[in-house]
Amino acid sequence: MVKDRMIEKEHTDDLMDGMVIARLESHGHDFEIILEADYVNDGKAEGWSEILEHMPAEEIFIDARKGERVPAENMNEAFATESVKEIAINILKSGNVQLTTEQRRQMQDEKRKQVIAIIVREAMNPQTKTPHPPQRIENAMNEAGVHIDPMKPVAVQVKEVVELLRPLLPISFEKLKLAIKLNGDDYGKCYGDIKGMSKITKEEWTSDGSWVGVVDIPAGLQEELFRKLNEKTKGNVETKMLK
Repeated sequence: MVKDRMIEKEHTDDLMDGMVIARLESHGHDFEIILEADYVNDGKAEGWSEILEHMPAEEIFIDARKGERVPAENMNEAFATESVKEIAINILKSGNVQLTTEQRRQMQDEKRKQVIAIIVREAMNPQTKTPHPPQRIENAMNEAGVHIDPMKPVAVQVKEVVELLRPLLPISFEKLKLAIKLNGDDYGKCYGDIKGMSKITKEEWTSDGSWVGVVDIPAGLQEELFRKLNEKTKGNVETKMLK
């Protein structure tokens, strides 16, 4: 019965937040899946082996928006299997991903924000050793005519955007090297923040019971680290920028 192959439309509408529909036509039949948008590209390197974990409904549809499932005979005719995983991977390999205009706009906006956040966090002005403010990065992206691809991984686009920004901004992904000194009582309160926000390249305990460490840290995180250390030590921390 057709009713047995239907999922309530309200339910599929709920599933579509942050999702895309991938579609393939084969042997005269339509096959669609609902999938997390980012996974379309993020999972490609591994052949989408974890695809089921990124499908809110482990179903193959005739029409995903209407919630109409594909009959088993159609799956067997086109793919010689009823395995949702195998068919879903086939759809991604040979089909196409459908985005509504609103989905494309939302995904572009979100990935643009992510690109800017990563550049602010990881890059710096090599002349001043300080991060570029987000608005400066955004203005430069506008000036350079940067286009954000809603389907391309953010990490790949960060590299491309930085290359477009270099003629407009002095920008470097070098890490800052800092020396930090804490007394023994504050060490336990601060060590997690230091390790979580930077890479500790050297550490030792001094004869007076203080901990001294040398760390590499992204430029955009230094102020946050300083703030946390000062809060937890009540200002009883020494830091020094190293060349």
